[in-house]
Amino acid sequence: MKDLLLHIDSYPDATPPEAIDQAVRFAAAAGGALTALAVQVDLQAPSNYLASRLINLAGVCAEQEAKSLASCREAMRIVDEKLAHYQVRGGSVLTKTDLHMVGEHVALHARTRDLCLVPMMDRQDGQRSVAEAVVFGSGRPVLLFRPGVADLPSGGLGTIVVAWDGSRTAARALAAALPLLPKAKQVRVLTVVNEKAEARPGLGDEVIRHLEVHGVHAVADEVDAARRKVGQVFSDYVTEHHSDLLVMGAYGRSRVREFILGGATEYMLEDPRTAILLSH
Repeated sequence: MKDLLLHIDSYPDATPPEAIDQAVRFAAAAGGALTALAVQVDLQAPSNYLASRLINLAGVCAEQEAKSLASCREAMRIVDEKLAHYQVRGGSVLTKTDLHMVGEHVALHARTRDLCLVPMMDRQDGQRSVAEAVVFGSGRPVLLFRPGVADLPSGGLGTIVVAWDGSRTAARALAAALPLLPKAKQVRVLTVVNEKAEARPGLGDEVIRHLEVHGVHAVADEVDAARRKVGQVFSDYVTEHHSDLLVMGAYGRSRVREFILGGATEYMLEDPRTAILLSH
């Protein structure tokens, strides 16, 4: 994980300083360089004579664009300050795109990065759609976090949990996380059994073998779903083991900009209890 990208949101609310601070500290712990992508929104006012006369729609859009730009510049200042403070290589880039294309814009930039960090501050802040666009559209992993609720690990990685059901998507997530696993104090491989036929007992043994070859000592756990949703099992497990990071495959598919997610992915995005590394 040498080349990390952080999405800086600017509209309607700006990415807060605590999210930037956590991202820079994570980059330091991962040993990578961090580039902050500050995205100003382009609010194109529709051509409407009546709206222009009544509420000056074009003027309102220009005002909000200026607010977005100011948020970007302030965030970039904080990024530079934090990079210098934690002695992390990197910088910031200012870009602009249509409000409805922010996710696709970030996904495009993420394609040449090892990992894209997306802070999710609120269920209604639009960052979830950005995360989904990056997961489905970039071909690269995305790391979601929510300061104060699901913080990014810093000052070293404690426990990393790898969700494993033997699927292609889980394998992709495992490979994406492999550079981080040797840096963790503990790696746990979680298989939820009695939920679907493919996730059978003993499935994690091959993961343990594979990680040992890479110098990572891990333990395999099997948890009975016991009629719970898989997402609930994941949530309970990472809470019980004080996990710093959950690695999981992102199930689902995209249709234009509508994302149809698998149950576990939907559950974890809706109510994350720890930072989540997703790969599709």
